[in-house]
Amino acid sequence: MKVVVVGATGNVGTSVVEALRTDDQVRSVVGVARRLPGWQPEKVEWRRGDVVTDDLTPVFEGADAVVHLEWLFQPTRDTTVTWRANVLGAMRVFRAVAEAGVPALVYASSVGAYSPGPKDRAVDESWPTHGWPGAAYGREKAYVERVLDVFENDNPDIRVVRMRPGFIFKREAATEQRRLFGGPFVPRRLVRPGLIPFVPDMPGLRFQCLHAEDAAEAYRLAVVRQVSGAFNLAAEPPLDAEELARLLGARPVPVPPFLARTAMAAGWHLRLLPAAPGLLEMLFQVPLMDVTRAREVLGWTPAHSSREALEAVVEGLREGAGADTAPLAPDEGPAGRLRETATGVGGRP
Repeated sequence: MKVVVVGATGNVGTSVVEALRTDDQVRSVVGVARRLPGWQPEKVEWRRGDVVTDDLTPVFEGADAVVHLEWLFQPTRDTTVTWRANVLGAMRVFRAVAEAGVPALVYASSVGAYSPGPKDRAVDESWPTHGWPGAAYGREKAYVERVLDVFENDNPDIRVVRMRPGFIFKREAATEQRRLFGGPFVPRRLVRPGLIPFVPDMPGLRFQCLHAEDAAEAYRLAVVRQVSGAFNLAAEPPLDAEELARLLGARPVPVPPFLARTAMAAGWHLRLLPAAPGLLEMLFQVPLMDVTRAREVLGWTPAHSSREALEAVVEGLREGAGADTAPLAPDEGPAGRLRETATGVGGRP
C-alpha cells in the first residue's frame, strides 16, 4: 500500500507516520506538510503542500489511502484563517481524493465535533455532531462532518473513516501544546508535583484522552482494514479534578465555573493566553464517548491509560521536549518565549 498523510509533522501525524511505516502491508508513506521536517524515517517521502493553496491531486495519485490530519489551531484571534485552513482546506483535500481516484479516506474528526452530552455515561458514534457553537474548534469540526456526509453520498465507491478521538497527548508534543494552549508565560518548573497548590474542581470537568501512539495505531488499523464509518477513541479512565490533582500532587478545590471562564477570558483578552475562552466551555460540554465500536470493529485496544498519556505530556512540559519537525520544535528557552510574545500570543506560529 501507498499511504499519503496530510499534516504529517504534528502531534498525531508523526505517530501515524511511524505506525504506518513499520507495517509490512505499507510499502511507502508520503508525508505532506507546509514545512518540511529534518526527521527522515525509512519508507517515508516528504512533500511540501498547503491545503489552502496547493493542488494536492497529483500528490494523491496512485495512493491506496489518504489520511487527513492537518488542523490549524491558531490564530485564535482571526477565525477566518482557521476556517479557510480547516474547513475549506478539508474540502479541497476531499475533492483531490475523489479526483485522484483514491479508494480510502481516513479523516481526523474529534470529540469536539459532538453536541453537548452527558458526563455520567458514555455515548456511541450516533450522538449528534453539531459541535459547541461557542468554540471555533467545535464549529469547524462539526461543519467538516457535514461536508463528509455530502462527500460520502456523492462518492459511494470511496471508503470513508471518521476518527473521533479524545484529547491526544505524548511527550514530544508537550512544547507544541504549551505554545498552542498555555502560551509563553507557563513556566516549565511549575509543572512539577507539589508546586501547583490546587486544581479547580468544577462541574463538567470530566474528559477523555489517549496517547498519540494509541491514536496512531487506530489510524493504522483504519488504513489496512476494510472498515468504514465513525470510531470513538479514548483510554480509561476519564479524567477529572481528583485525578488531575493526584497527578500534580495538588488538591482539588471547588471553584465556580464562572470564575474559571472569567479568568480565561481575561487572560485571552489581555494576550496572556493563546487559547480562546470557548475552548474551556467546550471542555465542559463534550460528552464521554463509548469506544466499543473501535474495540469490536476496528480491533483497537489502547496500550496506555489516560493517566499515562497525561503523565507523558506533563513530563514533556518539564523537559521542554519536542522533535525535529516545525510543529514539534522543542522549547527554546527565554529567546523562544520572547518570540512567541512578540508575534502575538494566539497568533499563527
